[in-house]
Amino acid sequence: MIGRLLSEVARPKVHEKARSQAMLTFFRNFFKTKIGLAIALAFLALIGFAFASMDVSNTGAFGGVAGGDSVAVVGDAKIGTAELNQAVNDALAQARQENPEATMQTLLAEGGLDRVLDDLITRYALIDWGESNGLRAGTNLVNSEIRQIPAARGPNGEFDTDAYNAFLRTNSLTDSQIRQQIRTSLYFQQSIFPAIYGAQIPESIARTYARSFKERRRGAIATIPASLFAPDGDPTDAQLSEFYTENRTRFVRPERRVIRYATFDSAALGDSVEPTDAEVAAFFRENAEDFAAREARSFTQLIVPTREGAETIASRVRAGESFAQAAASAGLRTTELDDQERSDILSAASAGVADAYFSAAQGEVTTPARSSLGWHIARVRAVDAQPAQSLAQARAGIEETLRETKRQRGIAELAVSIEDRLADGASLTSIVEELDLELQTSPAITAAGRVYGTSNEAPAILGSVLDYAFQIDEGDSEIGALPDQQTFLIYEVADIAPSAVAPLAQIRDEVIAEWRRVRGDQAAEAAANRILKRVEGGQDLAAAVAAEEAAIRPPQPVNYSREELARLGSTRVPAPIALLFGMAEGSVKKLEGTGDQGWFVVDLEDITLEDLEENDPLIAQARTQVGQSWGNEYAEQMLAAMRAELGVERNAEAIVAVRRQLLGESN
Repeated sequence: MIGRLLSEVARPKVHEKARSQAMLTFFRNFFKTKIGLAIALAFLALIGFAFASMDVSNTGAFGGVAGGDSVAVVGDAKIGTAELNQAVNDALAQARQENPEATMQTLLAEGGLDRVLDDLITRYALIDWGESNGLRAGTNLVNSEIRQIPAARGPNGEFDTDAYNAFLRTNSLTDSQIRQQIRTSLYFQQSIFPAIYGAQIPESIARTYARSFKERRRGAIATIPASLFAPDGDPTDAQLSEFYTENRTRFVRPERRVIRYATFDSAALGDSVEPTDAEVAAFFRENAEDFAAREARSFTQLIVPTREGAETIASRVRAGESFAQAAASAGLRTTELDDQERSDILSAASAGVADAYFSAAQGEVTTPARSSLGWHIARVRAVDAQPAQSLAQARAGIEETLRETKRQRGIAELAVSIEDRLADGASLTSIVEELDLELQTSPAITAAGRVYGTSNEAPAILGSVLDYAFQIDEGDSEIGALPDQQTFLIYEVADIAPSAVAPLAQIRDEVIAEWRRVRGDQAAEAAANRILKRVEGGQDLAAAVAAEEAAIRPPQPVNYSREELARLGSTRVPAPIALLFGMAEGSVKKLEGTGDQGWFVVDLEDITLEDLEENDPLIAQARTQVGQSWGNEYAEQMLAAMRAELGVERNAEAIVAVRRQLLGESN
């Protein structure tokens, strides 16, 4: 439980910095430890957010089950059917972040309902137990935690209400939900954290774990592919119907939507972006300084502590010595100033320095002038004098500036206007006709961005709005900006086909192919059982495989140490190899492959252990790693004790009703 809650906050990233890090990763894989305490410590302040998918209001009616009915009671607190329903839907939304085509059917088939309910029970127990034992998470403390949310801070780094509201909208949360999550986090810190912090293990156990890293295992693995055993003929209608009925979750089709859309940009503004003569004249008057005569100069500058020193250097430069040489002989260095106007020198130095710098001719050395920094002298390297511009001369540039300003303002105002009209009930069709836009209709597309039933991508222009298009209801119209921020998309969901099991008649060929694959996998399992029995009867694995009629490839010998596997770093250890390191010496086991692809028979012949030095660094690393896992075990036990002390009762009938409602079945 605690490992799952922590993993919701942050999934650890594997970085192979050194052999020691690889060793730690290996221990996680092969000793079946839970998420390490290090992750818990790093993200403990945000642990409450792990309950985002389960923190909802317990109100309203729920299908054929009243919203007040309870799926479970924890102490005196009741978990309502509506709350469980919403929590599972939130869990599905979270699953879709990794797999956009995840469905409610597959989530429930994989035990999602029970996991979400267990998490809800744990949260209720944590809060109820904490309050019963004098722990508190008051409003002021919760407010303090909210102010620490990075996404809730404004440009100045301080808490900003607008940024906080934007954070809530982005994460589909409410203020009350965030507060409840933070309260949960605070109760966790006060009750569970003290029990798990700094967990220690005995030296003997640390050495045992460390030495197991020196372990080497030798054996063989036979691969029995399902394709070798797949039947060639078609099933009978009765066989196919029975298979389809028993395996309906294999044929769930993702939700798909048809979207009608049109795009518009500043072309929709027509001639309204063209500046008038009055606007041009007003701009010229209001920005007169930009069109006045101006002079920019570039200097090689030197600041000298005394007037006498500045005059001496100036004299030497006028006599023919280079400015840099004269400065170096006095132990000083020159600096370069480029494209400086009088106002720039005035603000950086003084009026006297500005007068001296802008009264000298190009190539001359200026008269020494004083500022708070010292005495300034400079050589005028370049003079760029621009005469004043008349209205006629400046008109083209002014028109371009005004045109762009009006275009940006106009398109933004048009977008806001359309958004308001859509919110007030205006139809997409009416707006498209008014703006003379081209209305297009997409094929049925899935949340993964593919055209349903094909491998084709959905129209690329819908990519930026696709996520939200799968959140709104059928008939709803919305507007969104495309990535260039210059073009807008108005769209509506024209049709929604919900996720459901496809009718057999529509997918008959697919069901037949699946039937063959599953029957092949079942036959492969039977072959694996026969091979397993032969090996257990005394045959070696190679002979047991050769006894099969099917042309199964000979077993592959394997010989690995834990250290060698650890070097794989972030590469996932193959499942048969992982099983090899979980078996007893001299044993043989079978293992199912992924996705009905076949089976493995794993034969472990012998295990050897290399010596462990007295002060091997693996010992300290094992002590830390396993200690973290022990801490998580303590947390699991404490949460279980909380539940036991408070008492937990589940309402099986209400849970079944929630399951049926989630699947769209009538209660």
